[in-house]
Amino acid sequence: MNTALTPAEAAQAPVLPGNPEAKSDAHSAATDFLQIESIVLNLDASLRVHARPHFFSWTQGLLQSLIRHELLICTLCLGKPPAFRADGFSMTTPEPSVFSDAFLRDTAVAPGLLKAWEERRYQPVILELNGQNSIGSGAFMRELERLGAPQLLVHGVHDADGRAISLFIFACRAGGAGPRQAYLAQLLAPSLHAAWIRTQLRARTEGTEEKPGGGSILTVRELDILKWIYLGKSNFEIGAILKISPLTVKNHVQKILRKLNVVNRTQAIGKSLELRILNP
Repeated sequence: MNTALTPAEAAQAPVLPGNPEAKSDAHSAATDFLQIESIVLNLDASLRVHARPHFFSWTQGLLQSLIRHELLICTLCLGKPPAFRADGFSMTTPEPSVFSDAFLRDTAVAPGLLKAWEERRYQPVILELNGQNSIGSGAFMRELERLGAPQLLVHGVHDADGRAISLFIFACRAGGAGPRQAYLAQLLAPSLHAAWIRTQLRARTEGTEEKPGGGSILTVRELDILKWIYLGKSNFEIGAILKISPLTVKNHVQKILRKLNVVNRTQAIGKSLELRILNP
């Protein structure tokens, strides 16, 4: 008779006092079960990505449960020798484009990371930020140090000839990138690539259409408040940051909602991302 417990049963099974081994086994089974569930949820979420705001919501939301990061830079490698196109995504900073711009301006960074990945036979690369590695000590490294993300986890997708198609760079806090995260990056890379490519196709199609002029809808003060809303700050917190009263912040928020023709803060963020008023 088979008396082995399933992961779900192990997670719910009572643990007898004074039996640390049983406690450890139950905890391990529960952790494994939750991780598998999180992986499945992430794979499913990736299928729902069809535009840049969707990609942002997935990578800076649910994906954080598997690979915790302060910044994600997605890079397309075009041609041979490759030219690079990059975009940054972050919930930590309202201006991730600063990082993607620095990433491209420091001409040693993208080729250095790509070379490190190729030399490891396309296995994930974990790099510590210091002057001894391939990314040098330019503006990109300084921005990462300012962000407090001294570890890079790098993995990508290549074609049948071994040419890199895309490269994903997770900037993590100290100790945030290890063997488990490297394995998860391998597992998720095809889904990251497919979702990211769909956003590029959508962006190219939309580029041929007339876009709404959202850039001048909001005042400078309203844009400041919108960025802090995007970072999850309350009216009280925004007021403290901007040195204005919470009531004044509330009035500005109501104006933002009216101008964007939305009914709540969540919809305001989605609409502003769609109109490129915010650039995560």
